[in-house]
Amino acid sequence: MANLDTVISLREEVLALRKQYDAGTIIELIEMQDPWSNLRSGDIGTVQYVDDAGQIQMRWRRGSRLALIPGVDSFKIVVHEEHV
Repeated sequence: MANLDTVISLREEVLALRKQYDAGTIIELIEMQDPWSNLRSGDIGTVQYVDDAGQIQMRWRRGSRLALIPGVDSFKIVVHEEHV
């Protein structure tokens, strides 16, 4: 069982990710560590939400709904929701 400090730290990380990658933010994929994904470098997607595990749930223009994992996958913000 995780101690309280770990749980609080993880919760703070998820809240920070939700603020940084809010719904509607446009993301460009640089590299994904999933060998079975059909996504490629340069693919564009829209953030749907950040889940409780800190994964960024996406809707990709290619049709995929595969999540991004911060710290594992490489990606960048193209347009933040405020500017859409």
